[in-house]
Amino acid sequence: MKKFTALHRLLHWISAFAILVLFTTGFLRIFWMSKASITAAVTKDPQIQNLNLNRDSLRTIAHSLQDPMFQWHIYAAYLITFAFVVRIIYMLMKGIEFPNPFSKNVTMNDRFQGMTYVLFYAFVALQIVTGGILKFDIGPDSLSGIAETTHKLAVYWAPLFILVHFAGIAISESINRKGISSKMIGGDSE
Repeated sequence: MKKFTALHRLLHWISAFAILVLFTTGFLRIFWMSKASITAAVTKDPQIQNLNLNRDSLRTIAHSLQDPMFQWHIYAAYLITFAFVVRIIYMLMKGIEFPNPFSKNVTMNDRFQGMTYVLFYAFVALQIVTGGILKFDIGPDSLSGIAETTHKLAVYWAPLFILVHFAGIAISESINRKGISSKMIGGDSE
């Protein structure tokens, strides 16, 4: 059975934590705490309606509510970037630890597992790049627009990956890799 080193497990759990924070803060910013949602909530109050606030004032109110929460998104982005870079270096030094989905000599199960990893790493890399473009205002406005649209897609792929990940764990535990979850949590007891 696969052995998980302390570094491997640490990088896994740092990534899991960062993805959870990134997804939650991104979801909140896009849906429940969007500028439109906050503006609609603020302008429902009759006393506030009497103030006749202009669009810039409402935007300032929305940003003042979003920004403290969204700082956590930025912190988690730095954390996932660090973990991702270290994980890639670790995999290059130690060898890739998932099945090659492009090999002809793998089972369909291993091909699916390998492709899931390839897509996960590709999506995380894409999120890091598009997040960097947005955070550091890199390139023309047209690039920022594409980066923002692409970056927001994580609100859909992240939960899908989490479901596939947990389904894979359940299948592995029940079929051919009993104890894989406890090894990822506590390490090898051997």
